[in-house]
Amino acid sequence: MEIRFRGAHITVGQLLKKLDIVSSGGEVKLFLEDQPIVVNGQSESRRGRKLVAGDKVRIGKQTYVLKGEPNASD
Repeated sequence: MEIRFRGAHITVGQLLKKLDIVSSGGEVKLFLEDQPIVVNGQSESRRGRKLVAGDKVRIGKQTYVLKGEPNASD
């Protein structure tokens, strides 16, 4: 599944909120303690990890491919 975001990157926490998996930063931390995600084949538990276009993120059984979109000012 493709996920589009604006700008150069999106953090793990922002992605989880965008996907409606969590609703706050505190929930992100708790979620990642119980269920680390996989970014490009590597386990990741940092909510501030910057993700860029082309990254593949697996959350549970679902895999997402990130697609960046330039900001309106770019």
